[in-house]
Amino acid sequence: MSVRDLQAYEYLMGEELRGIKAMGRLLKHKKSGARILLIENDDDNKVFNIGFRTPPSDSTGVPHIMEHSVLCGSKNFPAKDPFVELVKGSLNTFLNAMTYPDKTVYPVASCNDKDFQNLMHVYMDAVFYPNIYRHEEIFRQEGWSYKLDSIDDSLEYNGVVYNEMKGAFSSPEGVLDRVVLNTLFPDTSYANESGGDPEEIPNLTYEQFLEFHRKYYHPSNSYIYLYGNMDMEEKLDWLDREYLSHFEYTPVDSEIRYQAPFESIIEKEMPYSIASDESEEDNTYLSYSKVIGTSLDRELYLAFQILDYALLSAPGAPLKMALTEAGIGKDIMGSYDNGIYQPIFSVISKNANLDQKAAFVETIEGTLRNIVEKGMDKKALEAGINYHEFRYREADFGSYPKGLMYGLQIMDSWLYDDEKPFIHIEALDTFEFLKNQVDTGYFEDLIQRYLLDNQHGAIVIIKPEKGRTARLDRELDEKLQEYKESLSLEEQERLVERTHALEEYQSTEDSEEDLEKIPVLKREDISREIEPIINEEMQIAGIPTVFHEIETNGIGYVDIMFDMSGVEEELLPYVGILQSVLGIIDTKHYKYGELFNEINVHTGGIGTSLELYTDVTRVREKEFKSTFEIKGKALYAKLPIALKMMGEILTESKLDDTKRLKEILSMLKSRLLMKFQSTGHTTAALRALSYASPSAKLKDMTNGIEFYDKVAYIEEHFEEEKKKLVQILSDLTRQLFCAENMMISYTAAREGLDGMEDMIKSLKHGLYEKKETGTTCMIHCEKKNEGFKTASKVQYVARVGNFIDRGVSYSGALQILKVIMSYEYLWQNIRVKGGAYGCMSSFNRIGDGYFVSYRDPNLRRTMEVYEGVVEYLENFTVSERDMTKYIIGTMSNIDQPMTPSAKGDRSMNLYMNKVDADMIRKERIEILEAGQEDIRRLAKVAQAVLQAEQICVIGSEEKIEEDRDLFMKVTGF
Repeated sequence: MSVRDLQAYEYLMGEELRGIKAMGRLLKHKKSGARILLIENDDDNKVFNIGFRTPPSDSTGVPHIMEHSVLCGSKNFPAKDPFVELVKGSLNTFLNAMTYPDKTVYPVASCNDKDFQNLMHVYMDAVFYPNIYRHEEIFRQEGWSYKLDSIDDSLEYNGVVYNEMKGAFSSPEGVLDRVVLNTLFPDTSYANESGGDPEEIPNLTYEQFLEFHRKYYHPSNSYIYLYGNMDMEEKLDWLDREYLSHFEYTPVDSEIRYQAPFESIIEKEMPYSIASDESEEDNTYLSYSKVIGTSLDRELYLAFQILDYALLSAPGAPLKMALTEAGIGKDIMGSYDNGIYQPIFSVISKNANLDQKAAFVETIEGTLRNIVEKGMDKKALEAGINYHEFRYREADFGSYPKGLMYGLQIMDSWLYDDEKPFIHIEALDTFEFLKNQVDTGYFEDLIQRYLLDNQHGAIVIIKPEKGRTARLDRELDEKLQEYKESLSLEEQERLVERTHALEEYQSTEDSEEDLEKIPVLKREDISREIEPIINEEMQIAGIPTVFHEIETNGIGYVDIMFDMSGVEEELLPYVGILQSVLGIIDTKHYKYGELFNEINVHTGGIGTSLELYTDVTRVREKEFKSTFEIKGKALYAKLPIALKMMGEILTESKLDDTKRLKEILSMLKSRLLMKFQSTGHTTAALRALSYASPSAKLKDMTNGIEFYDKVAYIEEHFEEEKKKLVQILSDLTRQLFCAENMMISYTAAREGLDGMEDMIKSLKHGLYEKKETGTTCMIHCEKKNEGFKTASKVQYVARVGNFIDRGVSYSGALQILKVIMSYEYLWQNIRVKGGAYGCMSSFNRIGDGYFVSYRDPNLRRTMEVYEGVVEYLENFTVSERDMTKYIIGTMSNIDQPMTPSAKGDRSMNLYMNKVDADMIRKERIEILEAGQEDIRRLAKVAQAVLQAEQICVIGSEEKIEEDRDLFMKVTGF
């Protein structure tokens, strides 16, 4: 039987998708009106997604709260958190849900057929029959609620989404993105914040919340997507039988309205909060944004991705250079957002000042006029086209299944036109069209029409305001206490009762009967075999090489590695600077913009990184190896150019260009601060580990807080420091980049070795002579227990320690502990009850362990939760079914499908860390055969981690000051 023969569906169209080697089909469910899209190919990593158009009518965040809430139990799966049960006990390769400005999507992926069916079942039930109608507590937990523990306490707001968005609104970049979107579309749903504005979230009522589900979560408003190698007829039959046939077609007005263009550009200013010790000078964000047609224009959609590269994103791009040269901001960024109906092209100048607004606009428009008049840089356009086409053909999305990424891209057109689902994922003809337009004036016409003549734009300015967070918190507190005092004693007692009732709901265990309704695989479903390690030692041109023979579709992945062990401790931050500079500074034969374009015209890209490999056979000696790496990827025929450009970057870079060095340091300082705000949990954990771990200290010195301190100091004292900086960078290149210091990791098919001998010989010839320094890097650690104050409204709370240092050994069962902590003990106490957005833990082979929270409204309370881990583990008692679930969830993390380059990287990582197949096999057996007594034994690991008493917190200055006694040192960035 073919899908055309299914009586429940109307077959609308089929299209061969050459670019992704698949067949696409579009159907409609006759009874319910559900839209169905199938992509059939031989990919075993199957994907299911159900999405809904969810335009928000206000900024209470109802689409976002709904996304969280429907996954908190449903008709057939009534347990309180089926989502977490699936994370713990499924072999998923992706499991999540996402809220966008105009849609909400629920994607899952798995390579296991049985597991994939289970995931589909739970998600379909969740979206159509959620328990939100039976339990108001779900809304109060995930959205917002009043929290009053006793009559004498202060009244507070709490809720997972409420706290998440407090964190999101603490980021100036987040504020800017939202204001730009809201300003450009005042007459459409884009004028509202779908994620929720923390000031508006408490205006959402339970009834409004339910009404949103009744209206939008109906098959008639749904978009169902199936991708991969599966029996499509069987899946469609199941969808019809179990869910879709139970609904009649109902017209749903969810159309994303078109915003009529403006007659003139709008200007808007908005404040954002900075800490009390931060300067308001050089801290304003200037942005210039234009609306670019609609996402239904196949050529325009891709053409502006090319223009974004050629005008703005590439190093040396003209808009970036013009603004930098004019001294307007220290970090020039930009974006082209084509994931909405009317895409937005934005130019952003960070660390600027309000009085530069006029110059900012004139510089942008003057530069664009000049480009239209004189013509685009053709090499930049070719590089931009090749850059995007290489990625399209390679389809390497890292850990994300490509079927998932295709499905999300399909929504960029399908959501706005039922008949145009494939226009962006079938892009080969579009790339050919754009290649043919490079010399025709096409791109210059786009600039004139959409950027210069177009009045549908906005100039948005985000200004710093000291103490804004503290002021808003104070005003909110006063408002809440006034409200509390306006209530009668009886009403206050009712709030206390409701607070306790919610806590009781959260603490009540699900019945075994309800939990057993969520399908779980068996341990026998998991293979005991390990993923092969593909390492072949060889010499290429006398250089030690590890070759990973893997089918790569004609692409060679080359990683040139230089040993850093001779670099002295005080010079390590300079290695971080060198890594940040190489590739974006002029070389002997190229301006840095030309260098980047030359690389992207011929290759899939070249990048540098600092890597660290710990010797697992010498853990107590804390031995590790750090490397400076330059990586490139290219089709085999283009590898000579890739290797030549690598050599140019390593030995011909003009490191005495102090003007460019200053620009890079300013940009680097800005990007590091952004990273600390968005991934504060990893930053805090690394910093805390650096108090006792030499390898963590090295990472902190080259990419963490200590690195930031050095970068900020040099940038702020550049005139005094520049001569020393140039000398050290030059010395480091001569010390590092010599053949005696070098080894190679190469991933390709066997034929990819052809010609490598000559290429490496040529690269080796250009390297420096080895100079014996006689020094070995000795890293000194010091416990600091710091609190870093920011203008954020939330915290990232880390507690870390090394358990091997305290006599406890590593075992595979620690991988299971990570799942139990992250989705059981920490999840229940830090996320569900504490209102934090996330919580994580980790325990690795060298003994480093940590507990950390993400966007957490608490600080001291979270530390107390960590203290309770030992007792929880000592008393750990679960059913055999639950134990199996944790094991399957653990194996899901271990057995993620890998791209060819990821397989090569994994094999090389194991080689460098001296992890052999027997070790991995032993670990795998330890996991698969683990019982609850093995988990109870891990209480000693948790106890050892806590005994280290190493903490680091990044968070609001008020909260850190309030709990100052926890820290040895309190400071800011």
